[in-house]
Amino acid sequence: MAQAIIRELARGGYDVIGYPRLVRLNPNIPWKTRGNGAVSIQFGKGIGKKTRIGDIDNKNISCYAKGSFKDYDVKKIEKIVEKVLEKYIRLDDPKTNPGFVILSKKPSFSVYDKTVKEIVSLKDTKILLKSLGAFYKGYKNGRGLIGATASIAWSPIRDKTYELIAYREEEKWGTERFVDDDSVKKMDKKHPSTFDNYDYKNKHNRLVPSSPCPVLYGIRGDKANDLILASSMIKSERVDRWLIFESNQGTDDHLQKKAISKIQPYQSVVAKGDVCKSPYTIKGGHVFFKIKDLSGSIDCAAYEPTKQFRNIVRNLTVGDAVEVYGGVREKPLTVNLEKLKVNRLKKQNKKVENPVCIICGKHMKSKGTGQGYKCIKCGIKSGKPLFKEFKRKVNLGFYEVPICARRHLSKPLKRMKP
Repeated sequence: MAQAIIRELARGGYDVIGYPRLVRLNPNIPWKTRGNGAVSIQFGKGIGKKTRIGDIDNKNISCYAKGSFKDYDVKKIEKIVEKVLEKYIRLDDPKTNPGFVILSKKPSFSVYDKTVKEIVSLKDTKILLKSLGAFYKGYKNGRGLIGATASIAWSPIRDKTYELIAYREEEKWGTERFVDDDSVKKMDKKHPSTFDNYDYKNKHNRLVPSSPCPVLYGIRGDKANDLILASSMIKSERVDRWLIFESNQGTDDHLQKKAISKIQPYQSVVAKGDVCKSPYTIKGGHVFFKIKDLSGSIDCAAYEPTKQFRNIVRNLTVGDAVEVYGGVREKPLTVNLEKLKVNRLKKQNKKVENPVCIICGKHMKSKGTGQGYKCIKCGIKSGKPLFKEFKRKVNLGFYEVPICARRHLSKPLKRMKP
């Protein structure tokens, strides 16, 4: 839809200023769409250097680093955007509630920050939009206006990534996609600035969406220019058009550091604590454990889709110190793990043999549970068997869920500074 709006506004004489933005919002909202994303594009009269950002209708699409915004016709832009949206939006989908916003003044960054971390009401969003003199239109219940406003408010002041999105030919929408797995693996190894391309252990091609949308594939990375080179390596059905977005994906922008007692439903948190209840597995393969700090305790979960990550969790024990990263489920209040950092491991000792008599050198015999040991020959007693510390099956440091289970906003370990 973004590329369709760009095409129509370009025909109307408008230039793209800066990269189009693909912004993911709070992933824990119960009524969110699948990816809970919003797109925003700045238009004006371009000034200075141009950067190639896509190809639409076999024509190069560029953006300008700077622009003039003096001469624009809001009514004209409104009609173009409305026409494009009403052609492509899926009002029959019960989970979609689209909306669009046209603003000449950027909202405060705090508007985005709250929307990516908390619950924002539609009422408050409309009050804000009216105060900014915005034109806006919502469809169905209109919640899409919340995301649209937050997308405009976002600036990459903390971190940013890019995504090149390739689109399918319209007649193929809804049919099975063809994107060659082997070419994705080769691209992944050739371009280390990209991330979350292929899950080798679970044989999952992460570039390809699971929904029947117009997207053929999306490549995420730290360098926009590398994405164009990476895309040239992908073997697939014909790409109809493509566009590069600046994004908050892979940035951990949704996370907040919290004391356990301050954790609320629908937040995404980072919380430190000691394991106070050993991991256990329930039907379905979901693994749970509990951590505590001085303020309280909370359950943590590694659900079945996190695959081999659950084995790390299973090897934790009471007394280990960890830092959990994840979204918070309401009932029962639980942190759904995205990442885990093991800060301290409790030493675990294992009895290797009964104590040895200091006189005759023979092993003593047990007198019974909790009653110690005695040498049958010499009568010497001891309460201490011989123990040996054994190596834990988990090490200090970070662990993350596999690519097949990773959320759009979660920062991969390869992007995290040591």
